[in-house]
Amino acid sequence: MKTLTATLMALALAGPALAADAQKAPEPAKPVDAANFFNGRWYEIGRTPMKLTDGCVAGYTDYLRKGDKVTQRDGCRDQTPTGKEKVIGGPLKILNPGQNTKVHVSYQLFGFVPIAREYWMIDHTNEWFLQSTPNMDMINIYTRDPHPSAELVEKLTAEVKSWGYTGALEFPELAAK
Repeated sequence: MKTLTATLMALALAGPALAADAQKAPEPAKPVDAANFFNGRWYEIGRTPMKLTDGCVAGYTDYLRKGDKVTQRDGCRDQTPTGKEKVIGGPLKILNPGQNTKVHVSYQLFGFVPIAREYWMIDHTNEWFLQSTPNMDMINIYTRDPHPSAELVEKLTAEVKSWGYTGALEFPELAAK
């Protein structure tokens, strides 16, 4: 058990593997309406593969609001859409108020190991968003619909590639219908 815990902590702290050529994410396309955007559930449709999410399917992010405070809660199911739920979360801080497109999340792994991440909302509508870390070592595709059309997924994937992103993307099994 100690070995498993140490391995998980090392993987979480190391983050995703860095691309051979460090890249910079494009600046976000347009402002985010924070009250609507950072509220409710978004479904993870695609992502950069990494050890921490191996076996994670039916992923989602919940934005939980309490007054002007927002908590980001990321979850998935282990191996199948009905598998055991895995969750990690922490407070979200908007880094560029007014634009609301760059955020910092302070996750707590195992309830006490801090993991900090900065995310940029590169492009979005009310129905989908494309998120990246500033150096594009981690990309996520989210929709409000847990089962978006293949055409929409293809369009969003093409947009990510148009940024110059050459890394891998995976599209885990979605939530059960």
